This record gives sequence, structure tokens and C-alpha cells, in this order.
Amino acid sequence: MQDFSALDGAILVDKPAGPTSHDVVDAIRRKFGIKKVGHCGTLDPNATGLLIIVLGRGTKLSERLMGDDKVYEGTIKFGEATDSYDCDGEITGSLPVPLLTLEQLNEEAAKFIGDQMQMPPMVSAIKKNGVPLYKLARQGIEVEREARLIHIYNFRFTSYAEPLGQFRVACTKGTYIRSIAHDLGQKLGCGAHLTTLRRSASGKFDVADALPLDAILKLSPAELEKRVMPFLKLAANA
Repeated sequence: MQDFSALDGAILVDKPAGPTSHDVVDAIRRKFGIKKVGHCGTLDPNATGLLIIVLGRGTKLSERLMGDDKVYEGTIKFGEATDSYDCDGEITGSLPVPLLTLEQLNEEAAKFIGDQMQMPPMVSAIKKNGVPLYKLARQGIEVEREARLIHIYNFRFTSYAEPLGQFRVACTKGTYIRSIAHDLGQKLGCGAHLTTLRRSASGKFDVADALPLDAILKLSPAELEKRVMPFLKLAANA
């Protein structure tokens, strides 16, 4: 039977807004001197919440864990569209927001539930001929993208106070929540973009069990070992 070290497995990180997912990987690698560190599903820099960080031999399970369904919570601003579909981009249009109730918003949101082909935004890490789309977008270049099959299990607004709507969505991997925000704004005729996003769950893992990044970086190596989900337990959940 293969021997595993105490650092072969995964830790659950509550990512803050600001750093990229790769920044989180780098910070943990440098702090604890672990050669192999990876993450299971990118979060945009301004997004927060659950980031599964795999360590050592745990990195062998990253693809399996990355394929899990996700749950997000966030805020959509209606009346303004941006080129990135979120608040990081340039405003491309501004229109009056129609009179909407929470019930009406949820009627529209329900139309997104099920299988659909989703067009990835130009400002994304998807590569075209080896070049990330966001690099082309920065040069003002727009290229054809292939729509991807995704599935929305649930999409519901929990509150609405014009122009902001708070929502929760459960979906398959690879779903762009900012594309959902943009598409909803187009359907309502006023435009919209994503202003906040938090991943609350990925597969069987929940952000309630995660530790904030700054707290993880203050742990001693022995304390980190106690936080690591062992490889065999991780494999059973993958």
C-alpha cells in the first residue's frame, strides 16, 4: 500500500477578494515550502469563497474535484452592461431599469434552469490558438468563441432593491456566472453585470468548513497538517 505524508491531500480556503487563484497557490507553496500545490476551479480575482487547494499527491485528484457541481451567491446590478460582464470592465451601455419585483425577477431567472449552451465572455482565461481571450480583449480584438453546454440546477433571487439583486445559483463546472448576469440583463432590455460573487460550495465541500487565506498563512507547519484532508478521504469524496 502506498504511503502518504500528512501533506498529501487538500485544504479548504476561503479566498478573499483581490488575489488570483494562482496567487493563493503561490502564497501557500512559498509559506510552507510544498513543491506540488494546485487548485480545483478558478475564482476571478474579485470573487471570494471556497477554493479547494490540493497538496502533494493530492494534486492527482485535481481534475476529478474540478468537475464537481458548484454553488454561488452574489449580486447583479441592472441598468449597466460592461465588456467583461462584471464590475471590472468598461461600461458599454446604460439604460433605465424597468419596474421589477422580486417575483418577476425569479420568473425570468427560472427560464435559465436546465441545459443551455453558454457563450464564454471575451474577458476570460479560455485560450484561442494558445492565447488567453482576455489578452486579445485588452488589444480590442474580439474572436469567435464556441458555446459550451452547461446546466443550471437552480437560479433564484433572494432580495431586490433597484438596481441590485442578490441571488443564489447552483450549476455545473465551467459555468460563467457573469455571463448569466449579462444574458439576464439583455433579456430584460436594460443590461446588467455581476458586482459580487462568492462560491459557497463545490461538490461535497462547503465554504463553512474553509479557513480564510490570511489565517492559513499564519499556521505553523504542524497546524497546517491538522487542517489537511488526507488523500484517501479526499479520493473517497472525489
